[in-house]
Amino acid sequence: MQVDVTFRHMEVSDPVRDYVEEKLTRVKKYIEEPIDAQTVLSVEKKIRHKAVVTITAKGVTIKASDETNDMYAAIDAVVDKIERQLRRYKEKLKEHKPLSGRERQVQKTVMTAESIETGAIEPTIIRSNSFSVKPMNVEEAVMQMDLLHKEFLVFTDDSTEEINVVYRRKDGNYGLIVPQAK
Repeated sequence: MQVDVTFRHMEVSDPVRDYVEEKLTRVKKYIEEPIDAQTVLSVEKKIRHKAVVTITAKGVTIKASDETNDMYAAIDAVVDKIERQLRRYKEKLKEHKPLSGRERQVQKTVMTAESIETGAIEPTIIRSNSFSVKPMNVEEAVMQMDLLHKEFLVFTDDSTEEINVVYRRKDGNYGLIVPQAK
């Protein structure tokens, strides 16, 4: 398990880093290796201690955060949230076996707004990401989107092998975009 701990607005503390690593070893029983955990610990206004943990393993990304008046309490609370999410995810996966080997690569590009507004011929690309799109059903995609706290998720439908998009509507429900061939 790879654990990265980042300290913001506070002194680097080895006891706190060891405590985070010790607590995050509890998640090993819910998910397969290799596990990459990124933890950001910060202090805001000298009284609010915040812990944010993002775990990535085998195509699953889970993010949780918590704020308290004590850093150790914030770490405990965020690890408990991660455990609950992983437990719920693992229970849902028991009834659904993902199809392996059929992942697609997708590239995401972010462009600056100024390049579009000024009428430039070519927009300026400020960030580009590539990631695998895991085959899953719609229910699993909605669950993954909720775990990531995202507004939309691009995924490959495991039955049709088409790239679909599931998104959160303003009324709290979910929408599904399915491409149609002409």
